[in-house]
Parts: sequence; structure tokens; C-alpha cells
Amino acid sequence: MDAAQQIEQFKALCEQDPGNDMAHFSLGGALAKAGRHAEAAEAYLKCIDVNPSFSKAYQLAGAALIEAGEQDRAAEVLEKGYAVAAEQGDLMPKKGIAELLEKIGRPVPAEQAPAAAAAGGDGSFICRRSGRPGTRMARPPFRGAVGGWIQENISKETFDEWIALGTKIINELRLDLSREPDDAVYDYGMRRFIGLTDEVYKVLTGEDPTPAPAEYTELIDMILSRSGQIEQFGGEMHKTV
Repeated sequence: MDAAQQIEQFKALCEQDPGNDMAHFSLGGALAKAGRHAEAAEAYLKCIDVNPSFSKAYQLAGAALIEAGEQDRAAEVLEKGYAVAAEQGDLMPKKGIAELLEKIGRPVPAEQAPAAAAAGGDGSFICRRSGRPGTRMARPPFRGAVGGWIQENISKETFDEWIALGTKIINELRLDLSREPDDAVYDYGMRRFIGLTDEVYKVLTGEDPTPAPAEYTELIDMILSRSGQIEQFGGEMHKTV
């Protein structure tokens, strides 16, 4: 299928189901690949109208607006997107948005520390990922330095969220964790969700993380940017890779 056919296919899907955020997101991607950046931006912005928590869409809308020469409008979208990504803990879109703001010479918005975290000093365990008080895990979730880092930095509540989302990802992408590439996909998702960077992973283990196939990492980043909302794919996401 060529670019023009893809665009028409996604346009038709948007018309049939205007409340489908992924249809607008996919249309934006197809238009951007075709160099139609102004139209791509409008598709991404429609995606945001449908799903205001879709932080990746803010990033790509801003990028498209920059390409279209609309820097002021791009800055406005990116600043909103940065706040959404920061509030949700969407680390990859937040980083991408910050880089785009710096690219056009705009300041990255300051993040407000959560009230409970700012207060500190009361003995509460503050989750590094969420910035909120939580329950410290009684023991590491698994052996090794990474498990210890998780116990020291991530609340039980946050890690339980990952277990629930990770299970969805396993089912949606038909992962077999006995296979090294599939296990690397799951591990990539976990590290991105809890905010364990590749640099910290290497310090902890002395090794780089096992690379996951690029087509899967893009899907994982998209899932995380949508706050784990993947039910609408109805078990068909695995067909995209």
C-alpha cells in the first residue's frame, strides 16, 4: 500500500469513527511521512481533542507544526503536552517534547513537585516514578540489582500498575517470555514504565539492556503514551508488527 492509499484509508476510518483517537493518530503519521506536515498537525490535534491524555500526540503535533513553520502554535501545543506527560509520568514523550521546545528556543516548563513529596520528612515512602507517597515493597520483585533498585525507588502501587499493564501487553502482542526477543520487549516496557533509564541499568548491572526489536519498542512507547489504554485494539495489535 503506497502513502496515498494509506492516507485515504485512515481518512475513511476517521470519518467512520470520529471518536477513534488512534485513527486520527495514524492519519497524522501517514500525512507526516508524505511531507504534508500542516495536515498531519491537524490530524494529531484532532487525536488530542478525542483523547487529551495522549501525550505522544502532543509531541508529534508540535513536531509537525514546527515543520509547517508555525513555531508559536507548536510551542503552545508542546507546553500543554509537557504538562500532560509530566502529570502522567510519560517519560519518553516528556523528553521528546522538551527537546522540541529547546529546538525552537522555548523554555521547558517547570514541573511542580507533588505536595506530599515536597513536604517530605514525614517518613513516607515517595515513589520515584509517580512522585507520590506509596507503600515500600517488603522485598525486591525479583533477584539482582535491578530488583533492588525497584524496591528502593518504586512503590508497590506503581509496580502493581506495571504488572497489570504488562499482562495486557503480553496478551495484546502475543509475547512468549521464554523467547529472548519477547522477554526483551517486556523488559523494555517495564523499564520505560518505571523510569529506569538505560544509563542507570548499565550502572546497576554493568551491561547494556538487551535490545528489543524496534517495531515493538515503538508500540510500547505508543501504549505508554496512551496511559496503557489498549483495549480498543481487541487483541489485534500484534498484527501491526
